[in-house]
Amino acid sequence: MNKSMQFAQRLLPLVAALVIAGCATPLPPVEDRLLPATPAAFKETDGRWAQARPADAQPRGEWWKSFGDAELDRWVAQAAEQNTSIQQAAARLQQARALARQTDSARSPQVGAQAGVSRQAGLTNNGPANTVASVGLNLQYEVDLFGRLSRASQAAELDAQSRAALLQSARLLVQAETAQTYLALRTLDEERALVRDTVAAYRDTLRLTEARQQAGDIAELDVVRVRAEVAATEAEALALDQRRATLEHALAVLVGEPASTFSLPPQGWTAALPVVPPGVPSTVLQRRPDVAAAQRSMLAAQARVGVAQAAWFPSVSLTGSAGQASSDLGDLFKWSMRSWGVGALLSMPLFDGGRRQAGIDSARAELDGALAGYREQVLVAFRDVEDQLAALRLLADQAEAQARAVASASRATALSGTRWRNGYISQLDLLDAQRTELRNRRQALQVRAAQYQATVGLVRALGGSWEGAGA
Repeated sequence: MNKSMQFAQRLLPLVAALVIAGCATPLPPVEDRLLPATPAAFKETDGRWAQARPADAQPRGEWWKSFGDAELDRWVAQAAEQNTSIQQAAARLQQARALARQTDSARSPQVGAQAGVSRQAGLTNNGPANTVASVGLNLQYEVDLFGRLSRASQAAELDAQSRAALLQSARLLVQAETAQTYLALRTLDEERALVRDTVAAYRDTLRLTEARQQAGDIAELDVVRVRAEVAATEAEALALDQRRATLEHALAVLVGEPASTFSLPPQGWTAALPVVPPGVPSTVLQRRPDVAAAQRSMLAAQARVGVAQAAWFPSVSLTGSAGQASSDLGDLFKWSMRSWGVGALLSMPLFDGGRRQAGIDSARAELDGALAGYREQVLVAFRDVEDQLAALRLLADQAEAQARAVASASRATALSGTRWRNGYISQLDLLDAQRTELRNRRQALQVRAAQYQATVGLVRALGGSWEGAGA
């Protein structure tokens, strides 16, 4: 047995031991991080809260269908297919997943093929130049003794999971913005119809006033006042037209269509206002994709601290090669021309001028920032839910009060019209009553619109529909 074979036999047990040691080295468990103190209940409901765990993979439901508007359903579905923000988030997710696979590949053996021809003279011998041809395979493998590669792979996978959560967040955001923009459009349709009806009523009043002025019953001042009111109300109607055009263009972008060719004809407001049940369960907040993304970003930063710390530990690389080499091309593939080699390299840093410690400090600072971002996202989530629940509760009371105001203002207008026609009050008193009624009706519409907007805002705050969540 030649010396090379004896060396290989001595080296193989060492190689096997290193491989087994690398495979057996466990990753340290990811430590739990403290979150803000979890409130026992929402201030605005009786819902009880438990310690949250990300559940962003749970279905969020087709919450927009609870409004009972088929056209809204159509626009939300189109936005899911054509919205560019969702497409960008999906592309970033694919990129993160590819990077995770690339990082994880470092834990696998790297095998390559090689072939070459060289001609040498005067370097290793004093004879004439000779040509050496070779073909073969080479193998490289780094033993993950201290978990550096495993932690890097774990960090990349957590980054990909964070991107997946951000994709869910983009979908929910686009769905909510599409619904809010569409509902705001329909609100303006109702308000525009109300203002235009008022303009028509004012014009009728103007014609009657002009007739009475021509008959000598009233002064020209009354006619001028009505004309001013008609013009001012017409200007308000045009301002609403401008706002509607802006919202229509915004909806076009959300659903992925050019604003120049997009059109949404005005129509009546048929959407129903969903009723939020009392005691929203704690599990719904776990589905918030932004919270899940922040947590996974924090865990990825924690894994990178381990990667930076492992840079101080020794690393072991295994190499092997096998093939054929010959100075005569015709003899290249003969059994006697075979060649092989195997080796192991142990390296350990001793002094690097503080580069590795700086890497550890940087990774720890990144972790601190990610942890603060995670805590902030949790606090924002609670605030968002409380904001929308408070808005819905107070808007419901405001809607009831505004409905009473509309009823009283409408009655006052009717009485003022009768008294004005009978000559008991002036034209100015009638105009005041009509303005008051218009103002109260528009405020009632705006309160109703705010209820719809707050309902969609609650869906965003909860991470999706409250129906069936947490069951």
